[in-house]
Amino acid sequence: MNAASSERPPVSSLARRIHGWSWQAFPIGMGTGAVYVVLSGLHHRSQPVIVIETFFFFLNIALFTLNSTTLLLQAILYPRQALRLLKDPVKGIFVPLVVLSLATIIIGTINYAWPTGHVGSDFVYALFWVYTAFAVFTCFPMLMIWFNNPHDLSHFTPAYAFLIFPMMLVGVVAFNVLKVMDPADNRALGVLLTGYFFQGLGFFMTFIYICIYIIRIMSTGFLEGHQANGAFVACGPPGFTALALINLGSRAREILPKHDLISPTAGEIWFSASIMAALMLWGLAVFFFFFGALPYWFKLHKHLNEILGCWALTFPNVGWIATMRLFGDIFKVRGFYVTHAIMAVLICLAWLILFVLTLIAFWRGLIFHSKDEDVIKDTLPEAVEEEDDDMSIYDKKPDHHHGRDISGPNMRYLDVLLSMDG
Repeated sequence: MNAASSERPPVSSLARRIHGWSWQAFPIGMGTGAVYVVLSGLHHRSQPVIVIETFFFFLNIALFTLNSTTLLLQAILYPRQALRLLKDPVKGIFVPLVVLSLATIIIGTINYAWPTGHVGSDFVYALFWVYTAFAVFTCFPMLMIWFNNPHDLSHFTPAYAFLIFPMMLVGVVAFNVLKVMDPADNRALGVLLTGYFFQGLGFFMTFIYICIYIIRIMSTGFLEGHQANGAFVACGPPGFTALALINLGSRAREILPKHDLISPTAGEIWFSASIMAALMLWGLAVFFFFFGALPYWFKLHKHLNEILGCWALTFPNVGWIATMRLFGDIFKVRGFYVTHAIMAVLICLAWLILFVLTLIAFWRGLIFHSKDEDVIKDTLPEAVEEEDDDMSIYDKKPDHHHGRDISGPNMRYLDVLLSMDG
């Protein structure tokens, strides 16, 4: 076996990178999308800010293309590694993030490509249904895989809610799509109702996850190490739901009366109820932000090989931050605008720090990098791999009496028989 190993060609750096790539790469793109989503909500947007937003939009597209292409190559070249990532109880929860990354790209397309006439409302409408189908057909298989095995509640983290997030974000994508649609269009009603349906499904399912998270920290204390980043994920469901309720409610008061489903007065009541519910959910999101931020620095392990988890500092907080801008418009309170601007700057600073640290970790081979033996193991045929594993565990001992090879479990079985004879 040693001679065969010495004859194997060396593994290239590119092969180690492709083999070591994982679904945890998508939070980088989502954090990039968080920057332009938050900046687009500034009360006063100057032209330089719009240029910065556009730059981050195209950077997000580039990162999405890079991650998708690399994982596709991994599935082709190293199918066992790709399947291993899908079935992994920890890494598998990041698979749905590819859908969330697509959501940020769709929002960016509406904000930057539609106003310039590069895409039309029909194209945006089609994107909505593509996203909805993608979310459903990604989340449900991953949920089946995840729930097929038991999980220890003492290790539970809000990041497990990523399995539901894409369906919850259908509501957010819906109100962005409705910006470019005529309220009198029958298709607008379908988008509105679908947005409410999935927003409710996603929020209440993730709320159950949050309840389990509270039970977990009651028994084990605050999350430590890389799990400390997951505490910020709890901000996402109430924050994004508050954002969706206000925007969907605003569209509903236009769309529903246009189709003679409710009166204009009922539409205003609908919108007012949405604001009240959003305000309460926003308070919950802010609470979870400080609940995760206050112990964060003391619980986090400062290791570069865990830098990918730190991207949870960005995108889960977008919902409640963006909602503050809406409250400023609704209640005419300048403090909401100021706080929103401050948080937008902090999101940009967090992105810059995390992006630099991620590049350093990547350069040092601490992330997205496999060992040579792991790459070779997944390159060999499965039968050869199993034979090598058997030889590495047990020392082969020939049976001179019968001309057969007895090793490992067979040798132990023979020892038991001999002891019984004695």
